[in-house]
Formats: sequence, C-alpha cells, structure tokens
Amino acid sequence: MTTVRFPGKSADVAAANWTAPALGRPVCVNGTPWILYLLEECVDNVWEYCSVVIGLISMFCFLLSTLPQLYEAYRNGKVEEAMSFGFLFFLLSGDLTSFVGCYLTSQLPIQVVTVVFYIFTDLILISQFLYYKIKNSSGRKSPVLKWLCFMWCGAVSLVLLALPKLIIDNSTTLDTQSPAASKSVEITGYVCGYLASILYLCSRFPQLYKNFQRQSTQGTSYLLFALAMMGNGTYGLSVIVVLPSLKGSKQTFIIKHLAWLIGSLGVLVLDLLVTSQFIMYRNNYPAKSSALLDVPEVEPLLCDEVELSVL
Repeated sequence: MTTVRFPGKSADVAAANWTAPALGRPVCVNGTPWILYLLEECVDNVWEYCSVVIGLISMFCFLLSTLPQLYEAYRNGKVEEAMSFGFLFFLLSGDLTSFVGCYLTSQLPIQVVTVVFYIFTDLILISQFLYYKIKNSSGRKSPVLKWLCFMWCGAVSLVLLALPKLIIDNSTTLDTQSPAASKSVEITGYVCGYLASILYLCSRFPQLYKNFQRQSTQGTSYLLFALAMMGNGTYGLSVIVVLPSLKGSKQTFIIKHLAWLIGSLGVLVLDLLVTSQFIMYRNNYPAKSSALLDVPEVEPLLCDEVELSVL
C-alpha cells in the first residue's frame, strides 16, 4: 500500500525481478545491493532505480515538511491564530489511517517507521498548538502547563519509539493467515489508503479558509507547504518513471495507483492555492497584530506636540 504522504512501488513490480527460489527463498541476481538491503526490493534496471531514488526524495520531503512550522510556531508564539486545528486534525487522521493500512498490508519496516514519524510530528504540532492556545488565553506563564507539555511529548516519544518494533515483530501473524482472510485484510488495507488520501485532501480546506478569514499567512511557515508540494510532485513522478520497465499490464498498474495519484495531484493543486495566498497576503498582518503595530506610531506624535507646546 502507498499513500499520498508515503511513496512506494507496487509489489508486482518488485516480484517480477526475483528468480525462482533455489532452496525455498527467492534470489535477487542483478539487484542494487543498497536498495535490496534497505527496501527489500530487487531493482535491476535504470527505470526502477530512478523510481526508487525519486520515491526516497519524496519521502524525505515529507519527513522534513513539519519541522519549519514547529520552529515558526516556537518563534512566533501565536500558532493558534495562524494555524487551523482542522488542518492538523485531518493530517493526523490521514497518518493514523495510513498507519493502519501499512500494518494490514504488511509493509516494509522503513515504511512503518516513516509513518510513525509522521504521527509523531503531527502530535507535536497539535501539542504545540494546544499549549500556546491555553497559554495565550490565560494571559500568563504557567510552569505547570510547560512541564505537562514536556511530559506528554516525552511519553508520546517513548511509545512511538517502541511501536515500530512491536508492529514488525507481530507482522508475522498476518502472513500466516489463510488466503481468504489475507485477501480480506489486504482489501481493508487498501481501503485505508483511499481514506487516507481523502483525509489529506480535506486537511487543506480548513487552512485555506483560515488564511482567507485572517487575510494573512503570518505565523505559518511556507516551507510546510512547499516541501509537501515537492513530496507529492516527486511521488507522482516516481510512479510514472517506473512504467517503461513494467513487464505486466501498464493499465492495471495505473489503476492500482490511480487513487493515490489523484489524491497526490489534488493535494498539490490545493497547496498551489495556499501558495497564492502566501503571495497575495505577504504584506498583510492579521487584525490583532496590526492594532499592536499601530500603537508605537502614535506615541512619537504625541511627544512632538508636547514639545511644541512647551516652546
């Protein structure tokens, strides 16, 4: 299974490169060693090699996309005014659904770890959002709130660090199921993939509305959306690049990936709309910030009037 946030390659592509098992295990004769070790895929031609490399670039774009927003929220301290909670909620829901799909379709360890990292960054973003919302609404610093936030983030980190190991160790139980049960689980996994794509699409609309409502993008990092666009663009390219090397039906391959390609393209288009908002509102400040900026401009004028009256 692949999702809009995690690129990958269909199992039928990799399976075509394995030779018949000599002693019960398939052997990859001409495969690229580092890809075989890292992804357990037998890649023996330039098209598949390019597809894997582009797919990894896409994955790293998504991995890095949330980090600039974390820094921007820390620097600005008013993330609750700039970010839509709906955006964060749908993003987390999409990643959780993607994680379930990864588990049900017995994906590679690197995919499980990557999706868990996505969930981790989503939870940190949401925790940061709630922390600043409570802090700014109370109007005073609270050491207790800060320590609770640190303890929560620490607990989440420990759980998510242990989760991939537990999932990978228990994945063998899915492989020993009967063919009928295995097919049912696989279909459920692909349904999760479709649902995750829809959730990722839905995540952009609350943020688009939030930016329109404020007439500003201050407090939001553009790199969050720029890296997401790079990730979705390279994901689509990684699927298209592998087509010339396919030994089976290209139409079947495209149909299997169609939902994720549509989801990826849809998110890309919506992120272009967000980009247009960043351009249109680049010199705009939200109403509250504008009011604060106007205050220092009045004080020097009043001081000048006092000086003139004294003279």
